[in-house]
Amino acid sequence: MPNDKKFDVDRLTAIDVHVHIEHEGEETGADEAARKYFGEGAPRGRQGMADYYRSRNIGCVVFTVAERLSGRPQVSNDTVVEFAAQNSDIMMAFASVDPTQGPAAIEEAKRLIKTGMIRGFKLHPPIQQFFPNDRIAYPLYKVIEEAQLPVLFHTGHSGIGTGMPGGGGIRLKYGNPMYIDDVAVDFPDMPIIMAHPSFPWQDEALSICLHKRQVYIDLSGWSPKYFPPSLIQYANTLLKNKMLFGSDYPLITPDRWLADFAKIQIKDEVRPLILKENAMRLFGFTSKQAATS
Repeated sequence: MPNDKKFDVDRLTAIDVHVHIEHEGEETGADEAARKYFGEGAPRGRQGMADYYRSRNIGCVVFTVAERLSGRPQVSNDTVVEFAAQNSDIMMAFASVDPTQGPAAIEEAKRLIKTGMIRGFKLHPPIQQFFPNDRIAYPLYKVIEEAQLPVLFHTGHSGIGTGMPGGGGIRLKYGNPMYIDDVAVDFPDMPIIMAHPSFPWQDEALSICLHKRQVYIDLSGWSPKYFPPSLIQYANTLLKNKMLFGSDYPLITPDRWLADFAKIQIKDEVRPLILKENAMRLFGFTSKQAATS
């Protein structure tokens, strides 16, 4: 049954914009390789995940990735939407479609948008095997822009496939964030989140985020102790309002990410922006505390 409680930003200490809903069966080779690469794994199970976030007063954006390359069993968008609805006090659902599927992807996107229960879309160019600026994806972006929803793009290196023969068939070139610059130009009213520190293209990602008003960076997929100096420099200054907390759960947990984040040189006044306030602004949340102060 849906949870009638609304997403209560005043109760939350942070908003994690990068949380995967995974299949609950046996791990595949790609799953095992990813966990080995990240060196950590959260307890499996969706209810355990909900309990984890609720006990820490952390809100989260949850999603699946629509893809066939990795061979991992797929979690449907409907499952993600239903799960988020059951935990609406702490969760928001993003949908995922495969842009290379053309009209089928567009129809699925329209169907999900019509439900009014999704807050954005998650795309993974390396696993879905497309360049973000490929014109095959533009009709999909048009639909998303008209709905005034953001798109979360994977950028940079992929933990999925790392160490597998041939990288599991995943081509890292699709993760170069520079291709997202074209998308930001051609769809100026579609908010874009570039997921992860974009190794080995970090400077490109910073430049795009600085140049394009509607582009954000989420800091998921890397422990903050590995953030390059340039990322910390811009997070503290010119991009302090455009950086978002993301963990990459279950591969990296908020506990680990936040513990390492506390140890890096981020200004005290910037920390709440990254952890919560920038996401609030992106998703249109208003603090009751701020409104009454």
